[in-house]
Amino acid sequence: MGAFDEAVRRLRPVDREAAGLAAERLDRLTKPPGSLGRIEAAAVQLAAIARCCPPPVPEPAVVTVFAGDHGVLVQGVSPWPAEVTAQMVGNFVAGGAAVNVLARHVGAGVQVVDVGVAAELPDAPNLRRAKVRAGTADLSVEPAMSRGEACQALDLGAVVAAESVAGGAGCLLTGDMGIGNTTPSAALVAAFTGAPAHEVTGRGTGIDDERLARKVAVVERGLARTGTAGSAGAIDVLASVGGLEIAALVGYIVGGSAAGVPVLLDGVIAVAAAVTAVALTPHCAGYLVAGHRSSEPGATIGLRHLGLVPLLDLDLRLGEGTGACLALPVLQAAAKVLAEMATFDDAGVTDEHE
Repeated sequence: MGAFDEAVRRLRPVDREAAGLAAERLDRLTKPPGSLGRIEAAAVQLAAIARCCPPPVPEPAVVTVFAGDHGVLVQGVSPWPAEVTAQMVGNFVAGGAAVNVLARHVGAGVQVVDVGVAAELPDAPNLRRAKVRAGTADLSVEPAMSRGEACQALDLGAVVAAESVAGGAGCLLTGDMGIGNTTPSAALVAAFTGAPAHEVTGRGTGIDDERLARKVAVVERGLARTGTAGSAGAIDVLASVGGLEIAALVGYIVGGSAAGVPVLLDGVIAVAAAVTAVALTPHCAGYLVAGHRSSEPGATIGLRHLGLVPLLDLDLRLGEGTGACLALPVLQAAAKVLAEMATFDDAGVTDEHE
């Protein structure tokens, strides 16, 4: 049994009894009921994940940036060349990217995993070299990867998640790097939600109308070749139109859920991985926290499909794990409110029912 299948086997639904206790406690705290809005919903979810009330603060946190290249880039879906993926990995391991800055700001660690970068990368202390293959194939004309390669990436993500939690991580944040990866993300969201390609496909790094139309057509061809999730298995869909870093993120999401910690999602790449993960094992949905609403349209459609309301809406579309980092203090605050805020009885304050 591979690491991914083992994680699926161990995954349990979140604890609804703990969630109920958290909801009851929130209503006894010195505030009008519901006045902390989505902070309260996050607190209830953290209790359900931790299976206790109050839950521990989700710390320390680690951002894992999975990196891979995409053969579909030959279709002109992005103005950026594939070489930028490897160059940005170098920036990540040197600590100079936006995700590094924001992770330092919120006290999260950053680790980088090469699951499918086309170039050979030099060794670095915080780089894990675990290449399944040197980039995917062009998803518009053939499967992006084989089913076996998709399973390798799933196993890798599950292993990284398990090792991160065993090393002390209390919250896993999703990160990604791969020039062109909003195209496979759009294809996956469309396949698993049933939304048409033109509704889920966005401008990515800021493409013009002509290139956007080309990108939509590419997604449509990939979906026509693949079929929807209703006519093909979820792993087959992932292998057909996904990306290696997306597949690793699916394994990471399921592995973190199986380890019983919250998984804080970043943008559209993470959302595509999340809809795939939930298609494979629905119980992981209870462990997912949407960090923010990406400006990519596929993110909103995917979040709606998952029933997730994002903590932040800042018009972000960078990826890397940046939005998840910015949302981390909000999630941590939810746990602290539940644990540290006085009840009406504790504070000797008269509530509305007295």
